[in-house]
Amino acid sequence: MRVDIWTDIVCPWCYIGQARFDAALAAFEHRDQVEVVQHSYELAPDLSPAETGPVLEMLMAKYGMSREQAEQAEARVSGLAAAEGLPYTSDRQNGNTFDAHRLLHLAGEHGLGDDLRHALYRANFSGERSVFDADALTGIATEVGLDASEVRSVLAGDAYADAVRKDERDAARIGVRGVPYFVLEGKYGLSGAQETATFIDALTQIWEKTNPPANR
Repeated sequence: MRVDIWTDIVCPWCYIGQARFDAALAAFEHRDQVEVVQHSYELAPDLSPAETGPVLEMLMAKYGMSREQAEQAEARVSGLAAAEGLPYTSDRQNGNTFDAHRLLHLAGEHGLGDDLRHALYRANFSGERSVFDADALTGIATEVGLDASEVRSVLAGDAYADAVRKDERDAARIGVRGVPYFVLEGKYGLSGAQETATFIDALTQIWEKTNPPANR
């Protein structure tokens, strides 16, 4: 069974949704027969790499929130993250993630895609390091096992730009309007940070539908 997932590493719902999906997959009886394919999605594709700013100010500008409303929204998400054992702070930046997504494609070719994705999530949502700065990205990528010179070469050029754009075109083609977005077996969509139990149910139902008893 194949599961395609579109996420952005600065999306808190992707951060939480990925953790819940991972937990569901770990609990799924047929997890060894599930292929998970990750795809890029940018929440702020129109920003330049240099345009970063505090996430609270982004919420206020994008959604017309007061600072109090933005803080309350972040507090709610922080509580949900904590319930999944995830570090979370509102003292972090927001910006364009195109370069991070290019590195995720590089990491995927080396079998390190999941490692880098989790490292980027943790760096961003813990507020410990930037996921927008080339030096910081290089440090994070090398810590999970990528070669520093290869990482710098990717960041200095346009390698994997086409792969990121293809992921985003595919998302538009199937009607993805927000992330996280999960597609099971190419046709069953799940949107948002579903509960772990919901993911388990979905995996089980699609498995049973696509693997009738005679084929198991």
